[in-house]
Amino acid sequence: MWLFLGIIFSLGMLIPGKHSLKLQYDGDQVFHVVPETFQQVQHLQHLCSTLLLDLWKPQLSEDIWAGEDLHIRVPAPLVQEVKDSLDQHMISYKVLIPDVQELVDQRVPKERSSHRQVPEGYVYTQYHPMEEIYQWMTQIQESNSELVTQHYLGTTVENRTMYYLQISQPSDKAKKIIWMDCGIHAREWISPAFCQWFVKEILQNYKSDPKISRFLQNLDLYVLPVLNIDGYIYSWEKDRLWRKNRSPHMNGTCYGTDLNRNFNSSWGSIGVSYNCSSEIFCGSGPESEPETRAVAQLIEKKKSDILCYLTIHSYGQYILTPYGSTTEPPSNSEELMDVAKKAAAALQGKYGTSYKVGSTSLILYSNSGSSRDWAHTIGIPFSYTFELRDQGTHGFILPPEQIQPTCEETMLAVTTIIDYVDQKYFPDGAVMLTSSSLGLSLCLSVVLIWTLS
Repeated sequence: MWLFLGIIFSLGMLIPGKHSLKLQYDGDQVFHVVPETFQQVQHLQHLCSTLLLDLWKPQLSEDIWAGEDLHIRVPAPLVQEVKDSLDQHMISYKVLIPDVQELVDQRVPKERSSHRQVPEGYVYTQYHPMEEIYQWMTQIQESNSELVTQHYLGTTVENRTMYYLQISQPSDKAKKIIWMDCGIHAREWISPAFCQWFVKEILQNYKSDPKISRFLQNLDLYVLPVLNIDGYIYSWEKDRLWRKNRSPHMNGTCYGTDLNRNFNSSWGSIGVSYNCSSEIFCGSGPESEPETRAVAQLIEKKKSDILCYLTIHSYGQYILTPYGSTTEPPSNSEELMDVAKKAAAALQGKYGTSYKVGSTSLILYSNSGSSRDWAHTIGIPFSYTFELRDQGTHGFILPPEQIQPTCEETMLAVTTIIDYVDQKYFPDGAVMLTSSSLGLSLCLSVVLIWTLS
């Protein structure tokens, strides 16, 4: 009976909405458990598997370990049964979120303005649906046409257009690229919020901030505000906790591929599922999803110029380095770690928020097919995953009042990394000379010598 209820309620409860059915999570709770013994681990793995509980951290029951945090969403009809089971096995727990739906209702804006928001009036301290983000991208380009261009990247499963923004100071000098994407997982709303904040801060401060001014002389910024557009829209309209894209599988009986298990880096080898109902379903093959292919094709084309690949997620407060599929460190592991530690220190300096730093496989869990690992394996030297706030108090449902502090501190970390990359490849603010600039330099030298003689 409980297995049947687990299947029904692990997906939330469907209730009629004004225009469509919308998943509700009334009475669902999120538990925080730290198992102490191997026997407790075994019981928790059995409980999660048989009741099909929604694991928020880690994503696989096999990754439950003694002494490590476990966050699980328990559907309302199973809450008492799970509590009794934990008590019987003397497993301590605390309730992180006493009512998931109540938290969702508090965080989703009830009314949205029908008026188009101009960049000057755009509210960066609230979450925006995809329609508004599309409008923002167009308007940010129009208002900053000397610096920003919007480029077509590809189309999604549901045939929506993917665009990225390129921030580039006009120059005849050859420049390198920093890539940043947000929103690969639909429910992680703080991620697209940060990409928008990042663009705003660069455009507002590049003339007055010497660090930004310097690295924009040498580096172009490519920003993809929402990678998983279909999933993001679905998380607004149907299911706040949706993670994957919206590709249909098994004749439409289940939907979605985890795009961060779909890249061609040790694809399907560890930390994934081949069950299309799973949150970490890796797809039918590497780059099986159009969103993954769109990103991969652009990055492959530009890889000789890309110095740094940043992908923004939530939650947990981590800066993660390659690799997730092996504990064997990359060749530049020491440098990757040093830079990440500097970034975490800069972040902590703002509000005291503490981030863990390390490779995914060593400090979080094993996974394969991630964009971060793939980027590093094709030759991009600096590749990081950010897992933003918090550590589970709100989880994926981070309140809007935390957008600003989260973005402010993350901005410090990201610009620390970009500044390091800039100074490494362009020491003393030097820029690579093109033939025209080299010719001008030689002419000036000849004139100077002639004058002095």
